[in-house]
Amino acid sequence: MGGCFSDLEGGKEGIGGEQARPTELNAPTNSGGGPNDAVDLFYRSRSLLPLFTQLELSLVGSNLRDRDITSKSDPMAVVFLKKSDGRLEEVGRTEVILNTLNPTWISKVTVTYQFEIVQPLIFHLYDVDTKYHHIPVKMLNLKDQDFLGESSCVLSEIVTKQSRSLTLNLHNKDGPGGSRNLGSLTVHAEESIASRSVVDVVFRCTNLDNKDLFSKSDPFLRISRIVESGGSVPICKTEVMDNNLNPIWKPLSLNMQQFGSKDNPLIIECFDFNSNGNHVLIGKLQKSVAQLEKLYQERTGVNFVLTSNSGHEKVLKGQLFVDRFHEKEQFSFLDYISSGFELNFMVAVDFTASNKNPRQPDSLHYIDPSGRLNSYQRAIIEVGEVIQFYDTDKRFPAWGFGGRKPDGTVSHCFNLSGNETEFEVGGIEGIMTAYASALRNVSLSGPTLFGQVVDRAAQIAGHSLSYQENKYYVLLIITDGVLSDLQETKNALVKASDLPLSVLIVGVGDADFSQMEILDADNGNRLESSTGRMATRDIVQFVPMREVQSEFHK
Repeated sequence: MGGCFSDLEGGKEGIGGEQARPTELNAPTNSGGGPNDAVDLFYRSRSLLPLFTQLELSLVGSNLRDRDITSKSDPMAVVFLKKSDGRLEEVGRTEVILNTLNPTWISKVTVTYQFEIVQPLIFHLYDVDTKYHHIPVKMLNLKDQDFLGESSCVLSEIVTKQSRSLTLNLHNKDGPGGSRNLGSLTVHAEESIASRSVVDVVFRCTNLDNKDLFSKSDPFLRISRIVESGGSVPICKTEVMDNNLNPIWKPLSLNMQQFGSKDNPLIIECFDFNSNGNHVLIGKLQKSVAQLEKLYQERTGVNFVLTSNSGHEKVLKGQLFVDRFHEKEQFSFLDYISSGFELNFMVAVDFTASNKNPRQPDSLHYIDPSGRLNSYQRAIIEVGEVIQFYDTDKRFPAWGFGGRKPDGTVSHCFNLSGNETEFEVGGIEGIMTAYASALRNVSLSGPTLFGQVVDRAAQIAGHSLSYQENKYYVLLIITDGVLSDLQETKNALVKASDLPLSVLIVGVGDADFSQMEILDADNGNRLESSTGRMATRDIVQFVPMREVQSEFHK
């Protein structure tokens, strides 16, 4: 996921683009995709109204408990859905916000509202310990974090409010009893808007006011949407630019789901970042997406304003410019499949030395004589059995990477079959046989490089598209290690994001998979190439091996 902290109260990473949704086989989220896509498609194909609505929950904390000694808590919120048997099913997590007891989280949590059933929601708030700040939020072990409080409600309690907002008091896990005030949590719900429209925008500022004494301001932008109740909900923000009164930020991606329509007013605020969380407002302004487009077309800027304590509005010297404005449509996995695209499965297996000697039982590649499957074999079967039913010819490209071939050369994209001219094998059984054969003929080497495998898969997908073959490809990469070509892999994935291709990365073993979370881009930061090009859509899904079975057999 990359940066999991919010500049709003302390971190310096930007949070923009689409919010993540758990979708089977990495259906891109910006077209309304979600766990009920298949049900929705069934209803729509029969001109029936589905019995559910996708909602986005925005969370704001107030007067939280301070668990830190030399600073304030670094809060994160986790949302659970309480099942009929009492189990808590995690729905989503926010980013971590540093040094604040009054967090406004940007990351939204998506839930499916079904009016005919009772849906109890449980909210847990945690103070994330400093030593875990480098770990992506969805990989954090909640037991290692300090508990700040919990609250609960029924989803219908929120949606039936005229403002669609509900404020809940926080209490300890043993119930609401006791006199200690743990603060409150306000939950706001909005219906998700299915749209393919996306706007890539680059913001630049000039002549910003300097709010620092011994250096220049460290500015960042926060963009919020005005909601029907009259308040505002933050939808994205830029990264922090250190010591810069004329900053140019990295591209932001805004989709219709975030801004509603091109005419909806947006509040754009510029802050001077402070590490203690007390950011200073440099100035603010209000513009719609349509007005931002006009600024770009006319190559003109707009002045920030600042309201004094007496209510007087002062026009500032600092201006906002739009250096890039590119509107486009993007298509999801379901768009391809429902349009008649055939699903095709590919697999790439990690043959790097970090997997240990395949002849030893402690190796992730060890073939157990008893027939017990290793992690690679389990991943191939668990994912392949699901996908193969959509693949008519059952002919699957199968590669290895990071291995030394019999001729002594190290290859980062070799055919598992051992045949230099034949990269496809027949069925899941063919993949399993080719994998076992490759272990006997290929020595483990390294380093771990994804770029060539992704390029090869993209080449096949692009060839299919150019010949109008109506095929959609899913590349399964099974790996145990840390990438040595992170930027090259990003470049390949950005280039492939225009193609009918998704990449599912399954992590085996206990390695540090934080780079895989960066490629996954689940925090809404779409991948950027070394040339500054943004990915058209998020085509990567990372899943640790321990979650594979639950992901594909729910």
